[in-house]
Formats: sequence, structure tokens, C-alpha cells
Amino acid sequence: MTQTDLPILEDGDLHLRRARASDVQGRLDLGTSPEIAHMFGVHSDDCTVLTQRSAEDWVTSRIKTPNCWVVDHQDRLIGDAFFHTVDTHDRRASLALGILDPALLGQGLGTRMLHLLLNQGFGTMKLHRIALRVIEYNARAIAAYRKVGFVAEGRERQSARVGNIWYDDIIMGLLAPEYRRAGAA
Repeated sequence: MTQTDLPILEDGDLHLRRARASDVQGRLDLGTSPEIAHMFGVHSDDCTVLTQRSAEDWVTSRIKTPNCWVVDHQDRLIGDAFFHTVDTHDRRASLALGILDPALLGQGLGTRMLHLLLNQGFGTMKLHRIALRVIEYNARAIAAYRKVGFVAEGRERQSARVGNIWYDDIIMGLLAPEYRRAGAA
């Protein structure tokens, strides 16, 4: 799916939409949170101040990436989500998403985002399987993934180096029939 035919996905005050150049200020306003960066596998010593150029690059990459949405909550940019490694023959893809405002964590927004994305993936995109990877210590994300039906399928040992410590990535997957059976689709 190209960015030009990317649908807007909505759940009340939560909107997943195509990125646009005017999102730069919204991305700047979010800045860089060491807490959020750590959940993505970045050590706090490696966090840098978000510059105008970094925000522009972030927005440009989201504009150019197929199957990529930015996420608005109450008309404010809060993160992004995208399908990658889409294989139309095997009807599978990988999923990545992030909420970049630590004040919004733990409010169920990630779960709502997941349902919108899973309905898009299993519905419109007709995927059979959606996978993701998450660093082993990101308990909040793992709980949200399990809540919508993802199961741990394995772990990639010591695949993420955060500072000088190695961590495993948990590989999780969800099949369309499992999601439908759970009554979530």
C-alpha cells in the first residue's frame, strides 16, 4: 500500500493517518524521552536532544515509508505505527509501533492502536500472519501484545545491546483465525 492510498484508521479520539510535512513541530514537541528510548532498546547515555533536522528526518521517513501511519490522540501527534517486510504471497507482515509521550503510557492507547492495525492487516490487507519483536524488558508492550492475542513464538538471544548489556528480543506472532476467534476483529 502506497502512502497515497493509505486509509485513515480511527477509534474515537485516536487517529492513524498519513504523515505530512506539518508534523515536524508535533514531533519536535514530543522531544526525546529516555524512558521511551529505553523501551526501544536505546541506552539513556545514547539519547540526544531532538533537533529540528532530526524531526524533519523523522517525518520525511514516515512520509516515504509504505504502510506507515503517524498517530494522533486528541488532535496531537503522539507516535507512529507501520507494517514492514510485507510478503503478499505468504500474506504476512511485521508490525512496529510506538507512543512517544511517556505521559500517555498505560492508558490503553497502545491496545487501541493495535486493534486498528490488526483490523487493517487482517481485513483490508488480507494478511494471514502478523509478527513483531520486542525487547525482553518492555513488559508494558508485551502485556498489550498478549492482550490482543499475540503469543511468544521464540526469542532471539542477546540480539539487543543496550549500553554494555545484552538483551533478548521476544518474537511474537498472531494469525488471522486466532484474532477472529477471539472476537477482536
